[in-house]
Amino acid sequence: MATGQRSGGLKRTHDGARLVITTILGIVFGYFIGVSFPSGSLNKIRLPSSLMPSINIAISDESGYAPEKKPETNGQSEKIPKIYVPTNPRGAELLPPGIIEAESDFYLRRLWGEPSEDLKKKPKYLVTFTVGLDQRKNIDACVKKFSEDFQILLFHYDGRTSEWDEFEWSKNAIHVSARKQTKWWYAKRFLHPDIVAAYKYIFIWDEDLGVEHFNGDRFIELVKKHGLEITQPGLEPNNGLTWQMTKRRGDREVHMVTEEKPGWCSDPHLPPCAAFVEIMAPVFSREAWRCVWHMIQNDLVHGWGLDFALRRCVEPAHEKIGVVDSQWIVHQVIPSLGAQGSTEDGKPPWEGVRARCKNEWSMFQDRLAKADKEYLAQIGKG
Repeated sequence: MATGQRSGGLKRTHDGARLVITTILGIVFGYFIGVSFPSGSLNKIRLPSSLMPSINIAISDESGYAPEKKPETNGQSEKIPKIYVPTNPRGAELLPPGIIEAESDFYLRRLWGEPSEDLKKKPKYLVTFTVGLDQRKNIDACVKKFSEDFQILLFHYDGRTSEWDEFEWSKNAIHVSARKQTKWWYAKRFLHPDIVAAYKYIFIWDEDLGVEHFNGDRFIELVKKHGLEITQPGLEPNNGLTWQMTKRRGDREVHMVTEEKPGWCSDPHLPPCAAFVEIMAPVFSREAWRCVWHMIQNDLVHGWGLDFALRRCVEPAHEKIGVVDSQWIVHQVIPSLGAQGSTEDGKPPWEGVRARCKNEWSMFQDRLAKADKEYLAQIGKG
């Protein structure tokens, strides 16, 4: 038994020695092979082209993009020139004007190919709807009234976006989602004038509009023909009508003045008898929207009172603001916004929403009057 144990131990000792010797010889051999190659020769090794895409992807995923060559300097010094251009957009004074992109758009672009070839057609107009999934059939009917010249943008107040893919057009639309927000909240945050500068007209519409008698292209033709900067389609008078100004006239293409109840209009050229459209389906020219956007208050989300102040953004307002009669819509009066409220003190949600709307109207009027007073005082006319 003892002899067997000694012979087994001796065998293990010989195996270990053999492993150590083999390792040393491998290191020495590798060293001589390494020094025999000229420096940089490994750079000349070529891998099969079929392997390159997967290698590139792996590099991109793991370590980010690394340029294949040094960036071009066009023969100039790599030192950045000292630049200060006070007429550049705020915050961009240190940039050369030629590199500044001050405006953007909602055009969808590819992830490959030449950027100049991304767009087969650029939409000329922007149509926005603030929507919940329950009104998708109605929105589908609305979207079909607009041609490829119109970019569709949906603001989702219920957080449900993927379900809209049942409509083919939805796959090319822009979707923005934030729960329980109004269209003016979205407009202030996502429709900055520099973002929508590519579009000649901007539609900011509710979701409960019937469009059987409406055509987007024909509407734009009439808006241009009559020189309107702020407008809306006429409203069918038998449902959801608040103001006489927005009531459809059956004997004309457009109208810009109306008669209201006695005492409502101190001047026939002032709202609500003229220079007035409602906030349910307004359409703004690019120039008018640049002014209107700045008047929208961050914290006043319902937009009440804004309709009476729109006249500040175009001159003369009673000629630039009007209603297109021959392209009209129906207000279906679906109280979807009220349902987004909260039950408090045993009152239904819509009551709280309605109360805030009225309160915001008063607040907006007070702020506007205060701003006027401060400005007049500043220029010495207060």
